Amino acid sequence: MEVQHTIAKSTVLSGKGLFYGQLATVTFKPAPPNHGIVFVRQDVGAVEIPALVSHVVHRPRRTTLQSSGATVDTCEHCLSAVAGLRIDNLIIEIDGPELPALDGSAGPFSDALQSCGLQATDEPRKRLVVTEPIMVRAEGAMVVAMPCEQSDMQVVYELDYSSPCPAIGKQLRVFDFSNGDYAHEIAPCRTFSLEHEAIKAREQGLFQHLTPDEALVVGKDGPLGSNRFRFEDEPVRHKILDLIGDLCLLGCPIQARIVAYRSGHSLNHDLVRQLIRQRDGRTRQESARNLNAMDIRKIGRLLPHRFPMLLVDRVLEIDGDRRAVGVKNVTMNEPFFQGHYPGTPIMPGVLVVESMAQLSGLLIGQKLEHTGKLAVLLSLDSVKLRKAVTPGDQLILEAESVRIRSRIAHMKCRAYVAEELVAEADVKFMLVEDDQGS
Repeated sequence: MEVQHTIAKSTVLSGKGLFYGQLATVTFKPAPPNHGIVFVRQDVGAVEIPALVSHVVHRPRRTTLQSSGATVDTCEHCLSAVAGLRIDNLIIEIDGPELPALDGSAGPFSDALQSCGLQATDEPRKRLVVTEPIMVRAEGAMVVAMPCEQSDMQVVYELDYSSPCPAIGKQLRVFDFSNGDYAHEIAPCRTFSLEHEAIKAREQGLFQHLTPDEALVVGKDGPLGSNRFRFEDEPVRHKILDLIGDLCLLGCPIQARIVAYRSGHSLNHDLVRQLIRQRDGRTRQESARNLNAMDIRKIGRLLPHRFPMLLVDRVLEIDGDRRAVGVKNVTMNEPFFQGHYPGTPIMPGVLVVESMAQLSGLLIGQKLEHTGKLAVLLSLDSVKLRKAVTPGDQLILEAESVRIRSRIAHMKCRAYVAEELVAEADVKFMLVEDDQGS
């Protein structure tokens, strides 16, 4: 069994950020199993920012994470080192808005983390396994995730700078985690900029603290200043470095063959989102086949609703009072289709929301103190109906508790058809005594 790892002791790095040029100190600390990779902005009240794609905000030419108004910029090199060394749980404290650029590669991060040693845990390492190909593309670039028989990730990257920079030209590189040496083959490779890009950036006030001797700037004849390529194909190796860092935002390692052509951070983030959507859809389908589920008879004992207003057919799983997954099978026999609409039958959006609310009521009822109470709808926020639900669809309902108190409950709900999100809402309930003793 492959297990999770963290670092054995803490370590510290300091330096100026690439874009802002501000000095920042980073402290890497061990983290417990299942903690994940989490940044902590110490200078703004210890705001925690998980290294997950759900926290990504768009910034040109880099990966930026945000939570509660606090951001961490240019974190892809650090995350690449974390993923390259197979570290699953880590606390990264920082006292500024941007990770240090250091030499522009992941090498200093990799060296610092390796110096700490790795600490194994007893918890198994969770892995996302790609079962069907996924492709994302934009403006002549593309990145694909394909099934792979190996248990690790393989990256194939093709870089084409033939027109803007013949000194780089076309480069192709394959890196395989099963037999490659990340720390020596990928981590030392630096971020680079073409000469005309660097001139334009400086005119915009960026990178004023750097010179061609400190940053890898490539002109028509090669690197400027005293710089030289560390590898003949250093640019494409750095693109692999960035891609590995961006894939770390999955929150777990991936088993797949990744093929990329001119892909950058934005496209990499889109791939991560698609991979998560595929995984979650597969999980919902597997849950739908779960025979140890709460059937309609038990649901009828727990909910006061009856035909035609009982809109949950089966509960697939309940995790305490934290999360529930249920099913509503939508058939042409539903009474509301007689008038909504006779020629184009569509399930009313309010009933999709009602089905999510009923699943929430079942989840709230798992808490003993709420037994004998009714969850009465109090308010709806952030309601979005994204796609029509029609006869033959199977609604997969999800409810997650945000907060449950003695009189108020707050739930976050979603509804899917297959892998597609069709509705979502934040729902609040008032918990009242059931005078009927239902």
